Amino acid sequence: MNTSLDCIPCLLRQTLEAARMVSKDPAVHEQMMREVLYWTSEMDLRQSPPAVAQRIQQRLRQITGVEDPYRAAKARQNHIALELLPSLRAKIQSSAAPLETAVHIAIAGNMIDMGAHSDVSEADVYQALQQAASAPFYGEMDLFSQAISKARSILYLADNAGEIAFDRLLIEQISPERITLVVRGAPVINDATRVDAQAVGLDKIVEIIDNGSDAPGTLLEDCSPEFCHRFANADLIIAKGQGNFESLNHQPGNIFFLFKVKCPMVAKHVMQPVGTQVLVRSSLGALATAHWLYRQSDSGLPE
Repeated sequence: MNTSLDCIPCLLRQTLEAARMVSKDPAVHEQMMREVLYWTSEMDLRQSPPAVAQRIQQRLRQITGVEDPYRAAKARQNHIALELLPSLRAKIQSSAAPLETAVHIAIAGNMIDMGAHSDVSEADVYQALQQAASAPFYGEMDLFSQAISKARSILYLADNAGEIAFDRLLIEQISPERITLVVRGAPVINDATRVDAQAVGLDKIVEIIDNGSDAPGTLLEDCSPEFCHRFANADLIIAKGQGNFESLNHQPGNIFFLFKVKCPMVAKHVMQPVGTQVLVRSSLGALATAHWLYRQSDSGLPE
């Protein structure tokens, strides 16, 4: 997904919020804003929004010397999520459709996104989870369930801290032994790293790798060879969060995106209102499957 002109105000807001979070010095705030304003004049709009955000966050860390500006916020988000796990796990276990319930809870947790909203509160998290089952939903649950049942190796691309605890509930429903969890290779915004995965106990049930990148999405050209090999060879990829959608939607492969629509540009792309819970397959992945089925039918082979 390319960067839109409408993304620029959001990136500027994110820059100022992040600068104020890590420094009380107005000179630092001004320097960051001036640099980003300059970058926008020469920005390559063919890049995805996470690629632009990556550059901003890297520069902020350089100026302030703070390696992980959101560390305290991420620890708090993990703590809030962990306290909710027992009741949410019981809710899934008592559900007539446990996989679907776990999907709704995992997507509801995607609202813990400090790139989109810097002021996510504990009350916001509670409200989102209480409304998980009744929130507007657009998706392909049956296709997702079928893809899970057929996949022997699943790559689960995590998104944010806090949210990653709710991913654990979905992973438990899918079957952890088939899953490799992928986190960011270095801190960026409140995206989950290995520290966050360990904080919510995921290291006890799945293999964890990082993607070698500090982008708030998955930029394959910036990721490690090991991750790219895993990505190319996985039977199924589950990609959480809007950043992963923005950076991977046009990649081939059997990719399902789970996220909450948080901005008008993504809403326009998926043709669903802001606030909708979305479970959709990669556009190229769907086209590739359709083409394969057509060739099978045309050759007289069984579908």
